[in-house]
Amino acid sequence: MTFKELGLNEALQEAISFMGFENATPIQEQAIPIILDGKDILACAQTGTGKTAAFILPILNILTDKPKDGIKTLVIAPTRELAMQIEQQVQGFSYFAGVSSISIYGGGSGAEFHEEKEALKNGTDIIVATPGKLISHLNMGYADFSSVEFLILDEADRMLDMGFFEDIQRIVKALPGKRQTLLFSATFPPKIKKLAQNILIDHAEIRLAVSKPAAGVLQAAYLVHDEHKTSLIKYLIDQKPSYESIIIFTGTKKNVNNIVRGLYNSKYEVKAVSSDLVQKDREDALRKFKSKQTRVLVATDVLSRGIDIKGINLVINYDVPSDGEDYVHRVGRTARADSTGVALTLVNTDDMYKLKRIERLIESEVPKVPIPPEIGKSPEWDPKPRGRSYGGRSGGKSGRNQGGGRGHGGRNNGGRSGGNRKGPRKGGPRR
Repeated sequence: MTFKELGLNEALQEAISFMGFENATPIQEQAIPIILDGKDILACAQTGTGKTAAFILPILNILTDKPKDGIKTLVIAPTRELAMQIEQQVQGFSYFAGVSSISIYGGGSGAEFHEEKEALKNGTDIIVATPGKLISHLNMGYADFSSVEFLILDEADRMLDMGFFEDIQRIVKALPGKRQTLLFSATFPPKIKKLAQNILIDHAEIRLAVSKPAAGVLQAAYLVHDEHKTSLIKYLIDQKPSYESIIIFTGTKKNVNNIVRGLYNSKYEVKAVSSDLVQKDREDALRKFKSKQTRVLVATDVLSRGIDIKGINLVINYDVPSDGEDYVHRVGRTARADSTGVALTLVNTDDMYKLKRIERLIESEVPKVPIPPEIGKSPEWDPKPRGRSYGGRSGGKSGRNQGGGRGHGGRNNGGRSGGNRKGPRKGGPRR
């Protein structure tokens, strides 16, 4: 279905054409008519399917003809990167619609805090915010949500994983009871069902391709000991000279720094993105990566759902994530919007059982590849959990194998990533 068939107004059609879009994705095709009809929605679709446009376009279509008298739409996102990305799309799609927007997330200057305060107090059409920073403003008592007609929770499953359930409930209580609520999630665990029951009314449901990488992702797993990982990554990058954009994901901030140091050379620039870096350095790294000045970006999972950069050729998982959904989101950074890409995972002996769990989740086997002989010898594939053996009492049961545990990340309130903003903006990218 084309966007013209969805009945969007001329201002949006012009912006969509200007941005080079023609056909709607399945989530857009299903969600846009339901939202235009005024119904609450619970939409579940994998990363990279166009969820942001699925909720932004119908909201903009409605706001174009509404009076500008306060905050009309509140969008909540888990991370600063995603909040920035959503507001950028708002600007692009609303270029000819005259809709104002501002993004609110931690790490800004005093002047930026004042801009946020003014927007929350006096009104801006669309507010995009991280939960923690919005709560900080709510606690000061000046945020006026009396005119809010639309609440959108994007990447809701991620927000719950990060511990934002109570913050979301607090924000919801501050909004008018009569509103349209849109809940978008990449997965559909029981906690999302509970949240939907609490905040949605007579909602429609959409479920598309849950927990599976996009069809265009070529996946493979290299069996490798830890001491050979850096050499293997260098080898893989050198074998792909035409790949301009490469992301390396790892589960820890410590590994980010170690990988960057290990890959340092004069052939290509390597930058890091993690919560240990000050916001200015994070902004600089992302800007250079988007503009192709930096070829390799090393990041933690906080970025796996927080960026939408076209043309990422290769994703390398330095380690296997404990959560299978994180794997889906990591590899989903490539092959976006029906393009193709490569996702390679480095698997040591301790991580083999994690990959096996991921394969069960995505319902397909990831091909196993031994590392080249010049780099070292691959371990034998053995997906059984490894751990410490605890023996029973004499004559009792034999000791059982204790598998690896599940990691628990802390809350991320986000930081600012759009340093040149001067207050609420009328829609559209700067030229």
